[in-house]
Amino acid sequence: MASYKLLMPQMGESIHEATILKWMVEEGDRIEQDDIILEVATDKVDSEIPSPVTGRIMELKVKEGDLITVGAVIAEIEVDNEQDTHRASLNIETGMQTGDHEKAESSAGTTKDAGAVVEEAPKATEKEQDIADLETKMTDSEGRFYSPLVRTIARKEDVSLEELREIQGTGAGGKITKSDVLAYLDQRSQNTVQRSTSQEPQDLVNVFKDNSVRTSVNADLEEVVNMSRVRYAIARHMVHSRDTAAHVTSVIEADMTDIVKWRNRNKSIFFEKYGIKLTYTPIFINILAGLLREFPYLNASVEDNKVVLKKYINIGIATALPDHTLIVPVVKNADQYNLMGIARIANDLVNRARNNTLTADEIQQGTFTLTNIGTFDNLIGTPIINQPEVAILATGAIVKKPAVIETSEGDYIGIRHKMYLSLSFDHRVIDGYLGGTFLKALVTKLESFDEEDL
Repeated sequence: MASYKLLMPQMGESIHEATILKWMVEEGDRIEQDDIILEVATDKVDSEIPSPVTGRIMELKVKEGDLITVGAVIAEIEVDNEQDTHRASLNIETGMQTGDHEKAESSAGTTKDAGAVVEEAPKATEKEQDIADLETKMTDSEGRFYSPLVRTIARKEDVSLEELREIQGTGAGGKITKSDVLAYLDQRSQNTVQRSTSQEPQDLVNVFKDNSVRTSVNADLEEVVNMSRVRYAIARHMVHSRDTAAHVTSVIEADMTDIVKWRNRNKSIFFEKYGIKLTYTPIFINILAGLLREFPYLNASVEDNKVVLKKYINIGIATALPDHTLIVPVVKNADQYNLMGIARIANDLVNRARNNTLTADEIQQGTFTLTNIGTFDNLIGTPIINQPEVAILATGAIVKKPAVIETSEGDYIGIRHKMYLSLSFDHRVIDGYLGGTFLKALVTKLESFDEEDL
C-alpha cells in the first residue's frame, strides 16, 4: 500500500487560503476516487473537494474551522494502487506549476503592456524593504512561513518583518493566519490610542471617553447577533474599499423610453426563443462593455503609484441573496458577446449565485461592477467600489414622469420613462471631468438606442 498526501487545492487564481468548513469523512473511512471528502470556504464561496484517489483515510491533518494555505497537506490517504498515487500527484503538481507560471506571465504582461506609470517610486526604507522581501519570499531568514494573504496585509498595514516575528501564530504548526495579523493590528491600534489619551488632561479623557463598549445586554431591549462568515467578509471588504479609494459619486438622468418600448415588444419573443427572461441588466452590460473600451481608465486598478489598464472587460453583477447578503458574479470578456450571449451568461450566474453553486473563479477578476438598486424602487445611490476596481455604476428605478421634449417644431411636455444613474469612482485615478464624460457618453448611448447595435 502507498500513501498519498492530499493538498489544499487552488480555488481561484487570486485565492491563497481557504477555511475548512466540514469533513465528510473520518479517519479509517473507505473512499472512492471523486468522492466528496470535505467542504471548504473562501470569502464568499463554499466548494466541495473530491478525492483524487481511491483508498482509506489514514489521517486528517487539519480541523474544521482552520484557515489553510493553498498547497498545504490537509489529509493523508492510503491508496490501493501506487500508480494512482503517482498520477494524482503528478496532475496536482503540474497543475499548480502551470497555474503559477501562467499567473506570473499574466501579471508581468499586464503590468508591462497596460500599466501607466504615474511617478518613479521612492527609495524603500529598511522597514519597507522588509515588507518588499516578504512579497517575493514565502519564508523569512529564520525559516518562518508567511502566506500570500498575510504578506499582503502586512504590506498594506505597514507591519514590519520584526513585528511579524513577534506575532504568535494560531494556525497549523504555529503558522500566522489572517486572524492573527488582524488581531495584532487591532491591539496595535488600541495601544496607539491609549498612549495618545494618556497624555491628555484627565477631564478631556472623561468627556470623550468611548461609551460604546458594551458591558452588559438587556435581553428585553436588545439582541446581539453574530455576523455570518459572509456578512463579516462583506463588512471587511466594504470598509477596506472606503479606506482605500477616494470615493466620488456623480448622478445623471437618462431617458429610457426607447429601451423600455423595445424590451416590452421583445421580452415574450426572447423568452419563447431562448428560454431566458429579458431584463435590463444584459442591455446595460452590453452597452458598458463597448463604452469601457473608449474609457480605459474606468476599467482599471491601482497598484501603489501605478495604474493598471485592463485589456479585458469583466463586468460584475451585484446580486442580492436570500440570506440578505450579496455576491458579485462576473461576466468575463463581456465585450466578446452579443446581447443574447450576455443574457445567457448573466442569468446563469445570477441563478447559481442564489443557489450557492458558484465557483470561486466566477467571482474573481472583475474590472467594473453594475448594481441595480432600481429592483427595490430606489432612485439614487452612492455605491461603494468593489476593490480593486475603480468604478461602480448603480442603476435606479425606471419611472414615468413628465419631461420637456425638444423637436424641430418646438418643445412640448410628454410622459417619458426616466432613470437615474449613479457612478462612484476612485478620485485617485478618475477626475470629475472623466467621470462626468463617461456618464454623459453612457446616457447618449442609452437615449440613441439601436437594436442593431446589440
